[in-house]
Amino acid sequence: MSTIKAGVGGSKNTDPLKAGQEACQQAVDQMGGKPDLIMVFASVALDQEKMLQGVNSVAQGALIVGCSDSGEITTQGPTNKNIAVMAISSDQIQFTTGLGENVSVDSHKAGQQAAEEVIKKAPGEISLLISILEGLTGNGAAIVRGMQATLGEHFPIIGGSAGDDFAFKKTFIYHQDKVLNDTVMGLGLSGQFSWGVGVKHGWEPIGLPMKVTKSEGAILKELDHKPALKIYEDYFGKKSEELIKEPIAKMAYTYPLGMSVEGSSELLIVDVVIANKDGEITCAAEIPQGSEVRLMLGDPDKAIQAAKEAAENALSQLKGNAPKAIFVFDCMARHKLLGSRIGEEISAIQNVLGKEVPLIGFYTYGEQAPLSGNIEPDVCRSVFHNETMCLLVIGD
Repeated sequence: MSTIKAGVGGSKNTDPLKAGQEACQQAVDQMGGKPDLIMVFASVALDQEKMLQGVNSVAQGALIVGCSDSGEITTQGPTNKNIAVMAISSDQIQFTTGLGENVSVDSHKAGQQAAEEVIKKAPGEISLLISILEGLTGNGAAIVRGMQATLGEHFPIIGGSAGDDFAFKKTFIYHQDKVLNDTVMGLGLSGQFSWGVGVKHGWEPIGLPMKVTKSEGAILKELDHKPALKIYEDYFGKKSEELIKEPIAKMAYTYPLGMSVEGSSELLIVDVVIANKDGEITCAAEIPQGSEVRLMLGDPDKAIQAAKEAAENALSQLKGNAPKAIFVFDCMARHKLLGSRIGEEISAIQNVLGKEVPLIGFYTYGEQAPLSGNIEPDVCRSVFHNETMCLLVIGD
């Protein structure tokens, strides 16, 4: 008899309190029994406090975690401006949370703080950490490194950064009955269970590799000793003034940068966010000086194929155990790239892992996961990704 039970619910109700109640009730009913964990992803279109109040009113005291998003994903497929809830009960998994605050002041410290709290509170050794990160105020890569400073460099971390329906103003983390900002959360899983991860993007390199000759954190200053913005001027035939006028992100989500990293056959995708008059580009994650980067091109068919391959990788790591719950952390740039074909990506995952397996996820402002989905103890290296399909599957 399976000891992991999961159910998923959603609601299109515009009343935030009712939406929270309905989605959570649906998830709990589908799961059957008393939940240990409630996971919530919701649109900022809903009043966050009232929505969470609604969830709490039917959660039966379960641990509540989650964040705001740029679109929800459930077993029924993608939705937006709604709420998605998963209820899980298990007599073999223990869930423990930790919070790190003031991400904007010290991202590394916030990551460390969250991981330390999980370790301190966990009933036993944790097997993996689900990360739910502040989406706008900090340095995602530094948060991941902070967590690794506590957990170890080969520890598996998988999760996503909160969104706010593409407004890029303010994102929120949910913990119990609190709506938090500028915060990072770690959810530790300990006990006896199987799990697998899949990490793949499907973007293809175009043009020649270029060397990062000058950079500072997430600010890319020079490529091959020329202003970084020139890579886009040359490709699009646009003057730098045009590329500076509005956030370059609006155009460049289909053309991100890919960085060569050790331990990954795919280039690591880094989103470009904004450019300035000096030809510098601010990216969504840091690009170290001396790195090699290439311009990348997104293609819907290849993105859908990548999602399928990610699911196959996760399934193979379950070692024959049946999937009981699926968590999807999918970049909002993929949402934009796929447009009306967005559902095909989720179907591709379900064709591999099972259409009936309870699934929850959201469209993120960045993902955290092991490079290439490799979870071998001495090889696993969790990093901050962009534009990537990252998924976690748990089984008995």
